[in-house]
Amino acid sequence: MAASTHTVTNQAPPLVGYDVFAADRALVEAVDRHLDPELLEEAREELSALGRTTGSAQVQEWGALANENPPKLRSHDRYGNRIDEVDFHPSWHRLLGKGVSAGLTTAWTRPGGHLRRAAGFVIWTQAEAGNGCPLSMTHAAVPALRTDPALAAEWEPRLTSTVYDQELRPASQKAGVLFGMGMTEKQGGSDVRANTTEARPLAEDGTYALTGHKWFCSAPMSDGFLVLAQAPGGLTCFLVPRVLEDGTRNVFRIQRLKDKLGNRSNASSEVEFDGTWARRVGDEGRGVRTIIEMVAATRLDCVLGSASLMRQAVAQAIHHSTYREAFGGRLLDKPLMRNVLADLALESEAATTLAMRLAAAYDDGSEQERAFLRLAVPAAKYWVTKRCTPVAVEALECLGGNGYVEESGMPRLLRESPLNSIWEGAGNVQALDVLRALQREPGALDAYLREVGRARGADHRLDGAIKNLLTELADLDGIEARARRLVERIALVLQGSLLVRYAPPEVADAFCASRLGGDWGTAFGTLPHSLDLATVVERARPVS
Repeated sequence: MAASTHTVTNQAPPLVGYDVFAADRALVEAVDRHLDPELLEEAREELSALGRTTGSAQVQEWGALANENPPKLRSHDRYGNRIDEVDFHPSWHRLLGKGVSAGLTTAWTRPGGHLRRAAGFVIWTQAEAGNGCPLSMTHAAVPALRTDPALAAEWEPRLTSTVYDQELRPASQKAGVLFGMGMTEKQGGSDVRANTTEARPLAEDGTYALTGHKWFCSAPMSDGFLVLAQAPGGLTCFLVPRVLEDGTRNVFRIQRLKDKLGNRSNASSEVEFDGTWARRVGDEGRGVRTIIEMVAATRLDCVLGSASLMRQAVAQAIHHSTYREAFGGRLLDKPLMRNVLADLALESEAATTLAMRLAAAYDDGSEQERAFLRLAVPAAKYWVTKRCTPVAVEALECLGGNGYVEESGMPRLLRESPLNSIWEGAGNVQALDVLRALQREPGALDAYLREVGRARGADHRLDGAIKNLLTELADLDGIEARARRLVERIALVLQGSLLVRYAPPEVADAFCASRLGGDWGTAFGTLPHSLDLATVVERARPVS
């Protein structure tokens, strides 16, 4: 009799053993839409292989273990020698190694590389977002190093390698390397021009000794770091190798690891430099301009990372609702739950569609596309990353009490969800960056308006939103105080224009009605009841 009380019924099976890529229709269509047809077959096979790996039980276990066993700092060895090393769980190395071998640092060296890498990043970070940080930093370091052709020739082949080598030894002895970044300091934060780290020139041309600190240094076990410091000619970018060419450790003192809300599998550190050897990247006094391309690339990865988190959260919510029954039927078929799921699905698809459009612009590389990215990247970074947390919260609630339990994986998604809004410049930084683009680079607004204008006449709500946006842009009074409102509208209009052009009519109609037409409440699940919500939900259901 007692055993019968433990019979488990009406529970959804784990969402496991599926192709994460093939199950994401919006992502598949974006790859098909933007990638050169000659590359499609190879890319689909590559992404589906990564999708099957990501959806496997083994990789999902790796993600859970890496998160449950965060990195540990070892400042000294058993004999008292300072070593400044971070130990990771084996699952971390397995995840990071797979991410490198899957080409998530090779975007700059192959045709269609940015789009293919972006799709892979969206897929792979659904397994565990923490390993996305070193993958992102390594990918983003390439354009900064290209300001110095000699440095680029030396380091780029290692950065874009598909070989993961976790050992600390001279970079010249490794087939592949990883990079981190250190810009912010205690007293300045995002105001990097307030940095106090000093760079003293050495006898060898282009080499310096750094003395100072970094309040946030990403991925401290990387092989090299791009950092900012004050040289005699002003704020300058430097490359700091972890291990010097003679095999000795560079002075890289890890003071502590950050105890973070989420992203717990990844090490974020505070480091001290004391005569640390560095090579200058770019000219003295041009540090921000040198490193800005790295920042732009990592900001796009913040958009991709948030799109990834939203997709996984929505997939879990819809999967649960497909199997869970209540009040005489499946949750999926209940009108109110269907409204919630459709609303979440809209947010996820809009984020994915926008993120992949930005990646395609990187591959294009034309002057117009570069101008478009100048405005669209900070606007997307502002908006998409901010939508991630409410999506994660609502998706968790779809699972009820089960979603609040760690075993469901939903709390991990929730803790991760605010991160991308904070890293690489929080909301106000992004909003002010959009204002700078509008005020100093008129070509950026022209490129943006050409992009959204391609959808004009297709939906009256979109047309009205474009008109209202132009009115706001024409009024510069109090522009800084209105910056968040303005950037939100810029992002929403861009998302609406992309969905009108590319998404099924049911998706575009629902997005325009709610996000642009104002027929929407203040919480998810408040879409107009007359819309075809069942089709929207079915499109987002993770079935491959």
